[in-house]
Amino acid sequence: MNFEDTPQEAEFRATARAWIGANAPKQYEDELRKSSLGRTVLRNADILDVAKAWQRKKADAGWACLHWPKEYGGRGSSPIERVIWQQEEGPFGLLSRMFIIGHGMCGPTMMAFAREEHKRTYLPPLASGEKVWCQLFSEPAGGSDVAGLRTRAEKDGDDFVINGQKIWTSGAHYSDYGILLTRTDPTVPKHKGLTMFFLDMKSPGVEVRPIKQASGASDFNEVYFTNVRIPDHQRLGEVGDGWNVSLTTLMNERSAIGAAVSTGFPELFEYCSSLMLDDGPAIEDRAVRSKLANWAVKASGLKYTSMRAISALSKGERPGPENSIGKLVAGSMIQDVATYALDLQGASGVVSGEDAELAGRFQAMLLRAPGTRVEGGTDEIMRNIIAERVLGLPGDIRVDKDVPFNKIPTKGR
Repeated sequence: MNFEDTPQEAEFRATARAWIGANAPKQYEDELRKSSLGRTVLRNADILDVAKAWQRKKADAGWACLHWPKEYGGRGSSPIERVIWQQEEGPFGLLSRMFIIGHGMCGPTMMAFAREEHKRTYLPPLASGEKVWCQLFSEPAGGSDVAGLRTRAEKDGDDFVINGQKIWTSGAHYSDYGILLTRTDPTVPKHKGLTMFFLDMKSPGVEVRPIKQASGASDFNEVYFTNVRIPDHQRLGEVGDGWNVSLTTLMNERSAIGAAVSTGFPELFEYCSSLMLDDGPAIEDRAVRSKLANWAVKASGLKYTSMRAISALSKGERPGPENSIGKLVAGSMIQDVATYALDLQGASGVVSGEDAELAGRFQAMLLRAPGTRVEGGTDEIMRNIIAERVLGLPGDIRVDKDVPFNKIPTKGR
C-alpha cells in the first residue's frame, strides 16, 4: 500500500481543495457535519434543492462525476483523482448522496449498454444533478434473489409493455428516470429470460408509493407498472441478456454503497470521551474501553482494506470483490455501535428527534441500520461473494439453476 500522493496527485488535491474552499455552500457546513448518521436533513432548506445547486456548480466548473468521459458530463479524471476529490469534499459530499444511485449505478450501466445518442442525451443532465435516476430491481417475491423477479415485459410492435411491481426503490419519489430489470421469457432458466430498459418515471402507468420507515422517513418506495410502454430503443443490451447487464449495475452498487457506509465509531468514541457515568467518565470504564477497543480494530481493518483498494486504483488496477468486505463489516458494525450508544444513554435513549441527546444521532443511526444491511445485497449475499470470489470456496448449491422460471414451485402451487 502507498499512503503518499504522487506529485501529480498532490497538485490535483491542492487544486480541488482550493476550489471547494471557494465555492462550497458553507452556510450548511455545520449542519452537515453534525447531521444524523441515519439521515441527513437541513432545517431551513430542502436538501434535494441544495444538492442539485451544489452539483450544478460542480458540473459548470468541471468537477462533476470526475471519472466519467468529458462528452458525458464528466472530467475524464483517473479513479484515484475521484478518491482524492471525495476526501477533500468532506461534509459537502453528503449532498452527493442524493445522486449516488444515478452516478454510481445507473450511469455506468448506461455507458456500457445504451446507444450512443442516448448516452449523449441522458448522461450530462444526470452528471450535473439536473435529472435524478433510480434503480428498479427488487421485488416483493424475490428477496435478495434479483433473478427471481416477476415484472413482465411483453413485445408489442416497436414497444415493450410492462406490468408488475418493484419495492425498496430508493429515491423513486423524486427521480426523473430509472433503469428497470424485467422478465421477457418465463420459459427459460431465471437468469436467462431477463431484459433491461431505462424509462421516464413520469410515463403513463407508473405509480410510486413511498414506504413509511421506522425512522419516520420515506426514502424507499413501492413502484407499480400498469401497461407501461417502453420503446425498444430504450432497451439496454440484448433481449434475454438482462442478467449480464444487471451485473454491471450490481457490481457498481455494492462498491458505491460500501464506500458510503459510515461505522459511527468516531462519533461513539467522541461521545464516550465526554459522557459521565455514575462511577466516573465513560472512557475510563473498563467495559466501555473493551467495547471501543474491539470496534477500533474493526475500523482500522476497514480503513486499510479501503486503502488497499485506493492503492490499486492509483496503480491503474481494478479493485476486486474485496469491496464486499467493507459493506458486510460496516453494515453490522453501525447497528452494534448505535445499540451500544443507546445503552449508554439509558432511559433517554428511547427519545428521538431534536429533543433527544445529541439530537437523536444514534437513534436515527439505529433505525436506518437494517436498511444498510439489506440494500446492495444482504449480509448472506456478501458472505457468498467473499467466500466464492475472494476465498475461492465452492459455490452454493442452487437447485433451480437450470429449471425454467415458470416451472419453479411457488407457494400456492
